[in-house]
Amino acid sequence: MNIVSWTPFQDMDDVFSRFHRLYGGLSPKRDGDLAADSAWWPVADISESESEYLIKAQLPEVDRKDVKVTVDGGMVSIRGERRMEKDEKDAKQHRIESFYGTFSRSFALPEDADVQHIKAKSKDGVLRIHIPKTQQATSKKIDVTVD
Repeated sequence: MNIVSWTPFQDMDDVFSRFHRLYGGLSPKRDGDLAADSAWWPVADISESESEYLIKAQLPEVDRKDVKVTVDGGMVSIRGERRMEKDEKDAKQHRIESFYGTFSRSFALPEDADVQHIKAKSKDGVLRIHIPKTQQATSKKIDVTVD
């Protein structure tokens, strides 16, 4: 028997996800992004190194021509569409759990993000957005005389 750790909020997240799938824009937004406008949204991981921030969004079966990344007003946005494959004439569908349609995710950029040099690459169903950090001016200690 395997021991599985219980995460109480995962169940709530599943409930909201199912509600969103059934009723679309009536569900609450996830993580403060634009998910309520979308039929589905890709999951994303955000990490930070000394030189950059990295957003990895999972976009399985999404062609790179169907993805647009924009930066505006301190936000980086990923928008696009996953298109449904055309069914074969002889194939009978028993169950379809994949979601198709438009998607949108937006993330607030930190103050030290270098928006002029953001790069995005798509490979193997994962979109990687590299956000370099600006060079912060080193602070120097200055003695100020009081008059």
